[in-house]
Amino acid sequence: MSNKILVVGGVAGGASAAARARRLDESAEVIMFEKGPHVSFSNCSLPYRLSGIVEEYEDLVLMCPEGFKSKYNIEARVNSEVTEIKRDEKKVVVKNLETGEEYEESYDKIVLSPGATPILPRSIEGINRPNVFTVRNVVDIKKLNEYIINNNIEDVAVVGGGFIGVEVAENLRHAGKNVSLIEALDQIMAPFDYDMAQILHKEMLDNGVNLILNDAVAKINEDSVELQSGKKVEAEAVVMSIGVAPETKLAKDAGLEIGETRGIKVDHNYLTSDEDIYAVGDAIEVYNRLTHKKSRLALAGPAQRQARAAADHIYNIPHRNNGVIGSSVVQIFNLNAASTGLNEKTAKVEEISYDIVYIIPGDKVGLMPESNPMHFKLVYEYPTGKILGAQAIGKGNVDKRIDVIATLIMMGGTLEDLKELELCYAPLFGTARDVVNHAALVGLNLLNGQFKQVPVTEVRELVENDAFIVDVREKDEYAAGHLINSVNIPLSELRDRLDEIPEDEPVYLHCRSAQRSYNAVMALQGMGYENVCNISGSFLGICCYEYYQDQVTDREKIVTEYNFN
Repeated sequence: MSNKILVVGGVAGGASAAARARRLDESAEVIMFEKGPHVSFSNCSLPYRLSGIVEEYEDLVLMCPEGFKSKYNIEARVNSEVTEIKRDEKKVVVKNLETGEEYEESYDKIVLSPGATPILPRSIEGINRPNVFTVRNVVDIKKLNEYIINNNIEDVAVVGGGFIGVEVAENLRHAGKNVSLIEALDQIMAPFDYDMAQILHKEMLDNGVNLILNDAVAKINEDSVELQSGKKVEAEAVVMSIGVAPETKLAKDAGLEIGETRGIKVDHNYLTSDEDIYAVGDAIEVYNRLTHKKSRLALAGPAQRQARAAADHIYNIPHRNNGVIGSSVVQIFNLNAASTGLNEKTAKVEEISYDIVYIIPGDKVGLMPESNPMHFKLVYEYPTGKILGAQAIGKGNVDKRIDVIATLIMMGGTLEDLKELELCYAPLFGTARDVVNHAALVGLNLLNGQFKQVPVTEVRELVENDAFIVDVREKDEYAAGHLINSVNIPLSELRDRLDEIPEDEPVYLHCRSAQRSYNAVMALQGMGYENVCNISGSFLGICCYEYYQDQVTDREKIVTEYNFN
């Protein structure tokens, strides 16, 4: 007897589950329900309609109901909300949102993919004003864009510095709008550590975004936003993107078990507490393979894999659930930023013994066109050397470097494995010793006690305490900008000027990217200096870290000039 499979929700999770079920069973009756008018659209591309990178709203729609029917024999019913699951009768109640009509549909199996809904805090006065928008689907982005165009809006406030908030802010700037990005935390883009996020803050500021951190919205007016600090920000339109909450009402009302993170609880096959109901995507609770805890992850890639696994289980095809690690990439103006696995702050919270590598090598051979520095941070377990996570920011291919790290994490790889990876090389694409190989070598040196390092986050304290800091860059580089109390002893002169370097106190060395200073540290150690330390990230990392601080606070500058060249 053939199966009747109902899929609640479309897009990445629902549409993938429906298509996989069809491929496995041509005789099955597959019906997909979607509350909105579009059952399959590129939700990750929504912000790019604001700038015109995506030229038409229709371009965001990947497939219409007629396409699902003709190509896959899947019945896709749009503007149709499943309002109730009658588990004892194995039926659902469906409401046609255009006509108001309600009807019942029987099922053998259900796959829930209801997604998540943007959070709109009731504590914010004016949160329901007509100039407040969210971005979840094609209808949302059309409403926002048309409101801006029809009302000649120039000032827009984006609330929330996550993926959607940052991408909306960027695309509104590309559209010529005055954009304020407001984030209650001390940084945007939570997957990145605070030191790495400063690079992104600088990029936002350099491109004209009014970046406001450590402040939250208290009230929304017709033409402004009032913050908890008392500050007032001009804004005729407000985009709320402070996070999402899993859509679990249907599951709760049906008596399905909800997990500790408030997502729908599923087993390793994405089966809920009902043996005939599966759940996938943003609404479910997943297992983090690094923290060994339950979490939620609103990303399209995992949702598609979950959907395939759920459909497979309906037909008794085995699935190995490896958990999630959270790999992502985003473009912010001229920079690309990618991350995977654990960052340093999460490792601290989870009390995982770890160490970090922060390097800034070139993303390709230096004499090639468009060669640029890449900020790369690697987090590894101490003392095993097991790879835990990485972050990369630069103008080049950060995604391929992070993809390498993500693969190693999934395979349980270590610094030794990363060191020995044989990767593609040509001058236009990378370097013979790739960024990730370079990071592994530095990590192994640290792990084996070959040298010591201090992070860029501690440099201000060193400067303010008048620590002995040696800048081993050349004199012209030093003249273009340096730490205010540093001593310039170029690497080329180091061995002739040892009398200037004390042996009875700690000595901290840096260059532009930490490579020359590493060589200086090793040379000094070889000549009997015991208390020498390399500054990870070096001058370029220090500049990026301190730049944002000095733009928004009254803190005294510790760098004479910010030289980012």
